[in-house]
Amino acid sequence: MSYGFHNKVLRVDLSNRRVSIEEPGDIFFRTYFGGWGLIAYYLLKEVEPGTDPLGPGNVLVFANGPVTGTPVPGSGRNAVGAKSPLTGGFGESDVGGFWGAELKHAGWDAIVITGQAEEPVYLWIKDDQVEIRDAAHLWGKKTAEVETVLKEQLGDKRIRVAQCGLAGENLVRYACVINDLHHAAGRTGMGAVMGSKKLRAIAVRGTSRVELADRKQVLQVIGPVRDELKQATRFQKYGTSGAVLRINEEGALPARNFQEGTFEGAEKISGQTMAETILVARGTCFACPLTCKRKVKVTGRYEVDPTYGGPEYEALVSLGSCCGIDDLEAIAYANQLCNAYGMDVISTGLTVAWTMECFERGLLTTEDTGGLELRFGNAQAMTTLVEQIAHRQGFGDLLAEGSLRAAKRIGRTTEKYTIQVKGQEVPPSYDSRTRFALSLGYATSPTGADHMHNIKDHYYTSERGMQWVRPLGVLEPIPADRLADYLGPEKVRLAKYHIDWAVFGNCLGLCMFMPYEGKEWIRDVVQSITGWDSSVFELMKVGERALAIARAFNYREGFTAKDDATHWRFSTPLKSGPNEGAKVPAEDMAQALDLYYEMRGWDKKTGAPTAGKLYELGIGWVTELLERK
Repeated sequence: MSYGFHNKVLRVDLSNRRVSIEEPGDIFFRTYFGGWGLIAYYLLKEVEPGTDPLGPGNVLVFANGPVTGTPVPGSGRNAVGAKSPLTGGFGESDVGGFWGAELKHAGWDAIVITGQAEEPVYLWIKDDQVEIRDAAHLWGKKTAEVETVLKEQLGDKRIRVAQCGLAGENLVRYACVINDLHHAAGRTGMGAVMGSKKLRAIAVRGTSRVELADRKQVLQVIGPVRDELKQATRFQKYGTSGAVLRINEEGALPARNFQEGTFEGAEKISGQTMAETILVARGTCFACPLTCKRKVKVTGRYEVDPTYGGPEYEALVSLGSCCGIDDLEAIAYANQLCNAYGMDVISTGLTVAWTMECFERGLLTTEDTGGLELRFGNAQAMTTLVEQIAHRQGFGDLLAEGSLRAAKRIGRTTEKYTIQVKGQEVPPSYDSRTRFALSLGYATSPTGADHMHNIKDHYYTSERGMQWVRPLGVLEPIPADRLADYLGPEKVRLAKYHIDWAVFGNCLGLCMFMPYEGKEWIRDVVQSITGWDSSVFELMKVGERALAIARAFNYREGFTAKDDATHWRFSTPLKSGPNEGAKVPAEDMAQALDLYYEMRGWDKKTGAPTAGKLYELGIGWVTELLERK
């Protein structure tokens, strides 16, 4: 008997409207685990080289991890993946909420979707009963309308819904998959893939529980973490938005399309101001007592419904400081539009910010923008553009392609100001001129820039953070602003270890915000759930293996080592603020990349894992696919 898994993968062929079941076995799940790992496996195995991401040959995967749906705090996560319509490479995005747990409780570890429906459909899963149903009546509706209709039509208010939104229907290349109306698998354009398959939604109802190898041990291991979460009042009060003021004070808050590291309007858009003004409730995810999610309400100029949640840190910065906007109500409204239409707030905000910089530099005019004065701080123009992008109307039709594709069509050196890696806009978590390994992680990520499987240098500048890596041989704290000088090799090694572990987290299905007590704690969780004798070493190898398969996928799609590049802006110094003069020197990055490739066993020309590395990771089958290329 499997524990933590059901050993059941649902196969859905939309072209022929057929469903089937795979039972891969314990060895398969112990090798690839879940989430990112399962996605990477199915994409490399089943997507033909050169496949159109928006064509019927793409494969869309929804994958849980062994922790998903268990009593472990932070276990409400699942991953969504396909060949990305935004980058043309490996696409993967992670999301919290309740949908993944509901799928697990229905008895499924993953869904692998192939083909393309002729007319709109939705998938209805009730435990082991699966139906492909017509969805013409859902097409063109906002996400809240779709969820209401499905719950009424299916007669159960406890149904959980994942959907692509209007933006996905319109093939916006950074459309996302929305769970429960305000939990987003935001990055790499998975909503556009879902929309291209005319799969409007997946409604799930599960009535079983996940079998655990040792339920008593699981509850014992998670007890201290659950107790600590109940005391985390600051995070409950402000959520991730509470970081805006702190990061601004550090001089690392991206502003005006990453031109600056501080924003004079930071207090107006902060979590503290939100809590005092428009916040009306707090939400959470499955099995989590933290309640870090925001729910806001606005009336008057903008109408914002708490049904759609509220802006988190990434939305406040992408739609706020990156666009030079300090109007919290306008940001909340734009965030609602993204959730109602199903769009990634990061790519949306950074694409708008790019147009604003180009407009102020005279590279775009009102002739290009349909009359919009796209200057930093123009909140009305920003919200108008968000609407246009979702509907592919006016100037928004071009911006729906993503900033890099749009810039290539416009020309006039506008491409220079697209803050992206491999075509995906850089998250505004921090200005990476202040966190050097972050730049390294962005450059080498197979998805394009993404903060959800990347290192945050400042974690390891103190003794508290070192508990995570000291057992791995990294013995002393390392300054955040060091990369390739005398501390370079240690920082590069630290980046490798952290990124391997972060990718493993995306295979496991566990939230990154939990107060874990080191890697040994997570090992104990895995052991008590699965009954396996897993070690920390084995779990790190899961992450390294999943990352290697994603890199192999990208190589097969035409990516090389030249695509592992940081944006030129981060090698130019910040002009003001506490970090004035900070930059990531290009020569340091080049040295770090060279060393990182050696440590990872990646070919310095192709960027792909070497045969020796693939065999060492136990996935020699990948070498055969690469040899065919």
